[in-house]
Amino acid sequence: MTDVKGEIVARMRDEVGTIDKEAPEAVALLYPSPYHVGMSSLGFQTIYRSINGTKGRAAHRAFLPDDVQAWKESRAPLVTYERLRPISDYPVIAVSVAYEAELAGLIQALELAGIPPLAEERSGRHPFVLAGGPLTFSNPLPLAPFVDAVLMGEADQSVHEALDLIFDSDSRDNALRALAARPHSFVPSLHGDLLPPIDKAEDASLPAFSQIITPHTELRNMFLVEPERGCHRGCTYCVMRRSTNDGMRVVDKDRILTLIPEQAKRVGLVGAATTDHPRIAEIVTALADSGREVGLSSLRADRLTDELVAALRKGGSQILTTASDGASQRMRDLIQRRTSEEQLRQAAKLARRHGMKRLKLYVMVGLPEETDADIDELITFGKELSSIIPLSLGVAPFVAKRNTPLDGAPFAGMPLVESRLRRLRRGVRGRVDVRATSARWAWIEYVLAQGGRAEGRAVLDAVHAGNRFSDWKRAFDALPGDRPRRLLVRPGDRLGRAG
Repeated sequence: MTDVKGEIVARMRDEVGTIDKEAPEAVALLYPSPYHVGMSSLGFQTIYRSINGTKGRAAHRAFLPDDVQAWKESRAPLVTYERLRPISDYPVIAVSVAYEAELAGLIQALELAGIPPLAEERSGRHPFVLAGGPLTFSNPLPLAPFVDAVLMGEADQSVHEALDLIFDSDSRDNALRALAARPHSFVPSLHGDLLPPIDKAEDASLPAFSQIITPHTELRNMFLVEPERGCHRGCTYCVMRRSTNDGMRVVDKDRILTLIPEQAKRVGLVGAATTDHPRIAEIVTALADSGREVGLSSLRADRLTDELVAALRKGGSQILTTASDGASQRMRDLIQRRTSEEQLRQAAKLARRHGMKRLKLYVMVGLPEETDADIDELITFGKELSSIIPLSLGVAPFVAKRNTPLDGAPFAGMPLVESRLRRLRRGVRGRVDVRATSARWAWIEYVLAQGGRAEGRAVLDAVHAGNRFSDWKRAFDALPGDRPRRLLVRPGDRLGRAG
């Protein structure tokens, strides 16, 4: 426990903004990935501040250890950072799950705490496990075997209502029944597989912003704030499209700037469509003029202007990152990604004009209806862009998500994805840097994204078997009946075209 305590104390010593609070009602706020990932999560930090801002209630953070096996061998319990208290001692564990594979981290964290991962094996003496996070916008069903309740969508207000019900109930069963009556709470033991609608936070609660700044994260010493929430675009593959929670909500420029603390020298503007904020160039310029470094998520090529790119460069950006998503113009049109070759070409020219070192472009492969000809178009266009400015391609296999028009589209298959990647790498060799997400783990993501409780339980088997890809594949292949996954795009499969 001495080594564990030392690492936690050292990290907290470097934090700015930590809330040290004790209260009658304490919640263990668990992130099922390591600290450096969890503390880069704006939602996690926002809920941390929000719970601690409630009278009589405190939230203490816990994370999946960097080295799970070493922690397991130490026999130390999984503890919270603020109190070094085992999370098993808390009445409630609130867990934020961002994406499908973090289900393995949740299982590991619960087992390190000595808590049975399956909800059906827990009793009233165990903590109540309440889940939320980005995964709830698409498909939380694989979570169902492991949690007592799930808060769907934006939990800015609903987390307080849920905690009120849990702490005020005299038993787990009564708490579950009370939560099940709430419009945006999913209680697996009572609702079956029927998911309630996702929640939408009140505009007054926006924006989310960092509580703690730390050097020990993916986004080192960066203060994060959202200039907008949601998206007004209709890309058919995206969970956060315009039909989700009424599309994009914009935060006033002055509100954003006044939230940024004086000591924050690095600022990240994050959201699904940051460059669609009508005053984004002014915001970036103001931050850059104040001497801060500035980073943006989700740069859209059709929103890049000379003023915005100049401000980004002044704010320290050396790489301009945007996305085409479809490998060809035909594919972009099919998935309603409103980005043209000319807009991407202009992005490369703007990056070069303002002295940036590189253009990075995110692309998907394996979409339904994609052919080798689409990859060949990407090869030709990639080489053209590389003649303007050094180019990197970040390539991800397409994974269909629930609550999108492409829900149910099959996975292209590992052999086909790998073949397309080889074709791409061969075609741009020596001209373009290509870095791709593993086709194997994209398949794992697909199985869970399209799966349910059975797939969730299979993750438990995979974790116990060793948590390697072969263990996951074996666990999924062992599912009964017709559950083996559709690995190939079949002739005639069509892209969703819902507007």
